[in-house]
Amino acid sequence: MEIAILTVSDRSYRGEREDLSGPAASEAVQQHLGWHCTKTAIVPDDLNAIAAQLRTWADEERFPLILTTGGTGFSPSDVTPEATREVIAREAPGLVEAVRAASLRITSHAMLSRAVSGIRGQSLIVNLPGSPQGVREAIEILAPALPHALEVLSEIPKADTRHRHDVGNQKQISSDVDGH
Repeated sequence: MEIAILTVSDRSYRGEREDLSGPAASEAVQQHLGWHCTKTAIVPDDLNAIAAQLRTWADEERFPLILTTGGTGFSPSDVTPEATREVIAREAPGLVEAVRAASLRITSHAMLSRAVSGIRGQSLIVNLPGSPQGVREAIEILAPALPHALEVLSEIPKADTRHRHDVGNQKQISSDVDGH
């Protein structure tokens, strides 16, 4: 699976601070999913720059998964969610809702996240936190659902018949829910 990771940070873009969250996302994706990040970029906290990069990766390079890191907080310069909403056709709120819910068990600051996720064409775009630790935790939370989400999005035959529900360590095929 080829993925792209976009770091949104004025300071990293200007070379004033090393980007730690982008590499943390790449490592976490490799660790939890066995996928490789094949494209990275750093853009400033600028709505147009963020949106342009997301459009390029979704429309021209057709990455199935695009992760952003940074720009999801309350600072006036944090515009990643607005840029993401500008480019997606359909929201996929459950992904970031799951991250916020699980993250609240770790820190009350999770409720300050304005992250969004959604679909553009056959690309899934997910906003992640700006901290390396937050990125690692978010990917661990998302990892069980991402393979299936991307199968369905890319219309892999019979992907919709392989729904699985994780409940603790138990897995149940959704078609068995009706008792058959």
